[in-house]
Amino acid sequence: MRIAPTLLSAALVAGLASLSGATADAATPVHFTSVHGTFTGYSRGAHAVTYRTDLVPGGAQAHVFGTSAHTTGTTTALVVTGLLPNHQYGAHAHANACGPSGDDAGPHFQHTPDPVKPSVDPTYANPRNEIWLDFTTDHFGTGHAKSTVDWTFGSRRAHSVVIHETHTHTDAGHAGTAGARLACLDVAF
Repeated sequence: MRIAPTLLSAALVAGLASLSGATADAATPVHFTSVHGTFTGYSRGAHAVTYRTDLVPGGAQAHVFGTSAHTTGTTTALVVTGLLPNHQYGAHAHANACGPSGDDAGPHFQHTPDPVKPSVDPTYANPRNEIWLDFTTDHFGTGHAKSTVDWTFGSRRAHSVVIHETHTHTDAGHAGTAGARLACLDVAF
């Protein structure tokens, strides 16, 4: 049975609200994020860009939902549709907004920044210090992922989610790497 992307998105939003403690009292501010984009080739002002149409076709869509509160940390969900069927992708929150090339999104956003660049040390490049949203698409090309970390954004914030070619590696010297940057969605975390 195929689940409509909008139903899947609604279910994830409801799940995020309950998992994140979104019902926290008024003294605990909760930040919500909800962004949708349809991937196209780069043009000025584009907020959902595909760099590899063979792996993220034009017209594919991504939805990012998030909640953040000091008492519960940050929970982020990603839902994608229209990608290659049965493919493993990596995805991460990145430091910069999308641009003409995948490199414009900068490095992964790290809560505690690695002093060595590029960061491939699992002490810093890990799903507790970064927002990792790896997923595998189903036979319709739909996928989803969720990340929960115990921290919230301060003055430094992530500005995009980048979809990568493979699931994320965790071994020393390769930690955090996930192949080519295929597509980028601007997200105001």
